[in-house]
Amino acid sequence: MGIKETFKQIFTTHTETTETHYDETLKTRYYKTTKDRGINEVVNLINQSKGYTLKRADHERGEIFVQMTTPRKAFVTITVIQVKPFKTAVDISVGTETVLFTDFGYSRKAIQVFYAELDKKLQYIGSGLGEQLL
Repeated sequence: MGIKETFKQIFTTHTETTETHYDETLKTRYYKTTKDRGINEVVNLINQSKGYTLKRADHERGEIFVQMTTPRKAFVTITVIQVKPFKTAVDISVGTETVLFTDFGYSRKAIQVFYAELDKKLQYIGSGLGEQLL
């Protein structure tokens, strides 16, 4: 991680996962499950978590929208895509609501915590596997 990535990580109010992210913990994660079961597990996890409010779950598109209220306000978009039979990708985007120019790493930490909880519910295969699956 270079200087540019360090400044970008510190001075941001939005973090999202991608296939080729420089931070290993923020790469797209793959689970051995179907899209429907993946969406249901994510929705159940959100409903069980304190401070999370499910705004909408679009099963057809695989998008889940969540409002976080505690400890900070944030809007979360979770995308669940089945790439192969029993191989499903989960991407997360978190944007915090703050008057400051930074959220002091809260959005990054929120993604890491959510992935850790999801790993307990679904069988984790790996991160950033997009090139291998083509």
